[in-house]
Amino acid sequence: MHPALWTGRTGLQAMDTKLSTISNNLANVNTVGFKRNRAVFEDLLYQAQRLPGAQNGDNTTLPTGLQLGTGVRVVATQRQFTEGSLEVTNQPLDIAINGRGFFRLQMPDGEVSYTRNGQFHLDADGRIVNSNGFPLEPEIVLPQNTNSITIGRDGVVTITQAGENNNPQEIGQVELVDFINPAGLLALGNNVFAETAGSGAPIDGVGGENGFGSVEQSMLELSNVSAVEELVDMITTQRAYEMNTKVVSAADDMLRNLTQTL
Repeated sequence: MHPALWTGRTGLQAMDTKLSTISNNLANVNTVGFKRNRAVFEDLLYQAQRLPGAQNGDNTTLPTGLQLGTGVRVVATQRQFTEGSLEVTNQPLDIAINGRGFFRLQMPDGEVSYTRNGQFHLDADGRIVNSNGFPLEPEIVLPQNTNSITIGRDGVVTITQAGENNNPQEIGQVELVDFINPAGLLALGNNVFAETAGSGAPIDGVGGENGFGSVEQSMLELSNVSAVEELVDMITTQRAYEMNTKVVSAADDMLRNLTQTL
């Protein structure tokens, strides 16, 4: 195979993967707490036909040598945990983290997952759960005769009950966790992440203390995807794809001329 054909093929594959990443970002532009992904590229192995610094006669060395690249590949997708905009919803169980941190959720299989999506609800047992029914960890249960709920910026949950003269009662706390490397978390879908060796162990904290973000009630963190930025990236990706297509076409023309000549 002509080397240019192989190199062009790797470029087409890489641009196709990048376009898939962009399309996923755009699809989730309205997903609460979503964090955009970006494709990370690296060049492939080089064919060193003449090594830099090799001897080239009497007391002379090659200054650069001859090294031919073999293409590109997508080595990773990096999730960017920059903060999204905060939107006021006036719903008492909508919670946003203004800064670093994640909510901890209890999964049905007993494992723990983490999310930035603070769109919570009550289930039939009065537990605070997310849209898929996964409860907060530690569990917070509201009594049946709850009149109002207040969640402080430190995550402390206070309620008032009918027949209790509206005396506030503390029933729990929304705890936050953080990671040394949030980009190393494993995305499970459903707006949740799992701990990995790359993310490091979870670090427990309290909202507004020791670098953790504050807990904001009746607010939601929107997706950090910028539609304009993604559309510009899509245009540059399309043009890069076209250029790699031209490379494949040019290599094909060279091989066709060669075979016709011979």
